[in-house]
Amino acid sequence: MPRFARHLTEQDGPNNPFPGLQALERRLGHTLPHRIGSNEGLDMPHQALAARFGPALAELARTYGDAEAWQLRSMLSEALDVPMDSLLVDAGADSLMALTLRALCDDGSTVITSAGTYPTWSYFVRGQGCRQVEVDYASDEGYLAPDLQALADAARREKARVLYLANPDNPAGHLHTDADVLALREALPEACTLVLDEAYHDFREDAWQPEANRVWPGVIRLRTFSKAHGLAGLRVGYAIATPDTLAMLMKVRIHYAVSSLALAAAETVLAHPDETRAHVDDVIARRRALSEWLRERGAEVLPSTTNFVSLRLGDAERAAAVHRTLLDEGTLIHRPAHPALGDLLRISALEDSLVPGRLDSLAAALR
Repeated sequence: MPRFARHLTEQDGPNNPFPGLQALERRLGHTLPHRIGSNEGLDMPHQALAARFGPALAELARTYGDAEAWQLRSMLSEALDVPMDSLLVDAGADSLMALTLRALCDDGSTVITSAGTYPTWSYFVRGQGCRQVEVDYASDEGYLAPDLQALADAARREKARVLYLANPDNPAGHLHTDADVLALREALPEACTLVLDEAYHDFREDAWQPEANRVWPGVIRLRTFSKAHGLAGLRVGYAIATPDTLAMLMKVRIHYAVSSLALAAAETVLAHPDETRAHVDDVIARRRALSEWLRERGAEVLPSTTNFVSLRLGDAERAAAVHRTLLDEGTLIHRPAHPALGDLLRISALEDSLVPGRLDSLAAALR
């Protein structure tokens, strides 16, 4: 069984018809200052936009972004010690999930997923016409994590094309070691790709170390600028994979999916890593404080390597009631919709979560 979708392996192309001005300039070896061929609104005055947001944003808004995200990939390559041709930038990790399924799966391909993990993945699986097989989490007192052995067993039994793993996990927060993840990859069928959702990677203690960012054959690692870098509204993410794998993703990618503004913002935050690392440190401190506050009130708090804290109430109806009460009070926390994790509540480790009285309704339910 081939690793990629049949319609991509049985023909040449499709090839991107618009690689973009920046790519053309790189090929030519000189700039093209007179842009009278791409039909952008370069002569739009944007007085209202400039008045509200400043002239820099108005300037960025007029032009298409670099479809190859060359500068951002170059900066990521240096920061992570990853070759540029093993990096692909797209409109957030969600968009990258859709790309992986589009490139890897035919109609009816089998995909293995943990029951209750990040629901957007399952949304894309069904939208792609795939067959999803769910595997229960491994669970014990104070422990909730994707069951790697059960996932591997299911992938072999079902002859899966793709296996999805969030690591650190969402919504439980558990982090599997790289050794365990690589053992999972080795246990998969030859044509099965491991899609590794690493949206919370930056909260790992070793996140910036080269060994934590390796290119693994048979694995597509997905990252985002939405969490640690604070750019959720601009939609920027990247994948780490072998060049031949990313070449297949490029065949089905929307080439201008990442705006010029989003690229410039991501480049800016990457150029100031101390700011990001200070933010991560602050999040970790708040996560610890929130976990301790909840434990003092009798909650079963799960270990987390993310920017959130998850706790189990042991009863789905009880969790739903707390969730509804907080919503009525104007406070949004997260309760997974999947029945397998219905007793779980997830709280972002923000300053607002530590404001006295903010979570009193939850505390009352724990008594």
